[in-house]
Amino acid sequence: MGGAQIHGKPTDGERVIFEAGIKLGALYHQWVGTPISEESAASVESAIEKAVILQPFVEEITVRLDRSLMQKNVFGYSELSGLMFDVEIVTRVGFSYCRAALAPENGYPLMKVLECHEIPDFSDH
Repeated sequence: MGGAQIHGKPTDGERVIFEAGIKLGALYHQWVGTPISEESAASVESAIEKAVILQPFVEEITVRLDRSLMQKNVFGYSELSGLMFDVEIVTRVGFSYCRAALAPENGYPLMKVLECHEIPDFSDH
């Protein structure tokens, strides 16, 4: 069979990027459609942060929801949409770190890597 062959174990740098992406994708698909209002937005932001920070490899997460996009329906609430998200996450695998975001860009809820770096191992062994 043709195609690319993968050899070896992923590096920590590759894994840390994967972890950031999978966390943002899961967050997006888990929370879109949630009933929300301007009054409940802060508690939803906090709930998302508290849920995601529990997951492996997550070091930090900040979630902000754009309240200006919350339009009440006939029952008095809005539904969380992807364009409302402004999220930054930091993941760590070993000594590799990744900062990634989910935020609107050109009318689309875009997920992207902002920066990645590796902290040198300073052990004296």
